[in-house]
Amino acid sequence: MVNPEGLHDPVPFGYSHTAAVSAGTDLVLVAGQYGSGPDGAVVSADFAEQLRQALRNVGTALAAHGLDLGHVVQLRTYVVNHDASRLGPIAGAVQGIWGAKPPTQTLIGVAGLATPDILVEVEALAARP
Repeated sequence: MVNPEGLHDPVPFGYSHTAAVSAGTDLVLVAGQYGSGPDGAVVSADFAEQLRQALRNVGTALAAHGLDLGHVVQLRTYVVNHDASRLGPIAGAVQGIWGAKPPTQTLIGVAGLATPDILVEVEALAARP
């Protein structure tokens, strides 16, 4: 991940500006994961807990390909009724996993997701070196 001079420091916000993937690298795409347990039910009505579970679910999906969250180069995070209060939990969750080298990330505010109890959904792109 590279954060070029001349652009603001995005790391405190939980993302990097750029990521490079070498030619010939295997890519693994993970469909949007929400804060569900193995039964598909949402684990909590709390936004931050749903986000943490969604990221754990991304990790579980990647493990099926022999990868982990450290292989993620891009996230797309969909947030229902997004407002500034959601930025702290998102940045904190990302920093807790990736530290000072977070993947690129686009946050997209949406009116709703698959069911009314889902508050956040995360999709990922990972690269196998």
